[in-house]
Amino acid sequence: MVETAISFSLYQKIIFIWIVLAVVIFFVLLKIPAPYGRHAAAHWGPTISNRIGWLIMELPVLIILYLCIIPAYATIALEAWIMIGLFTLHYIYRTCIYPFRLRTKGKTMPLVIVGSGILFNMVSGFLLGYFFARFENYPLYWFADIRFIFGLLIFFTGLYINWKADNMLIGLRKPEETHYVIPRSWLFEKISCPNLFGELVEWLGFAILCWNLPALAFFIWTAANLIPRALAHHKWYQKKFSVYPAGRKAILPFVI
Repeated sequence: MVETAISFSLYQKIIFIWIVLAVVIFFVLLKIPAPYGRHAAAHWGPTISNRIGWLIMELPVLIILYLCIIPAYATIALEAWIMIGLFTLHYIYRTCIYPFRLRTKGKTMPLVIVGSGILFNMVSGFLLGYFFARFENYPLYWFADIRFIFGLLIFFTGLYINWKADNMLIGLRKPEETHYVIPRSWLFEKISCPNLFGELVEWLGFAILCWNLPALAFFIWTAANLIPRALAHHKWYQKKFSVYPAGRKAILPFVI
């Protein structure tokens, strides 16, 4: 292992503080939906193109992650590289592909959201990257551990749900359309936000297969962001469409 600039105990304290902040943000977002997309409002200040906003907001997580791990690449185990690869797979899609598939011509995103996203991604990239570069110590044959196998299955299940739901939502509009309609079929008959549900499942799987504190913190932050957003989306659908299916939940089938 390489020499550590931050002790493991201090590193753990930083993550615990980060988790507590996620809990606070969760309750804030229950009251005040993040002001982008259908919840955008003019009083949140200057805006930029939502495509550019997504790119600027998401890219820092990969930059910081690889700045942390590249100096220590020779000491990082294969298991950790697979975890890094899974994380990278998600963010390559989210940064370089997803924003440019959106049919949201003319829509913008507040700079305050872009700034908060940059902060979240920089901290997340650092916490994960620093762990893999400095503290990872997976036992031999971690590939055969039930946590790795089960977590990997959950991760790819969530990734599939997330990507399929994204494709279905994008397909609801023709290239020049920006209006909203009620999504139908598949998991949309059970929940309003299968895309967010899929991402939640994905990061749960990642936390299990990694079995480390920063991956758990990342999942908690994901839940703190996505659950309130799904609830806000669900209420928005119910308010906008008088015929919105009464039996649908927001993000967890049969639960919420």
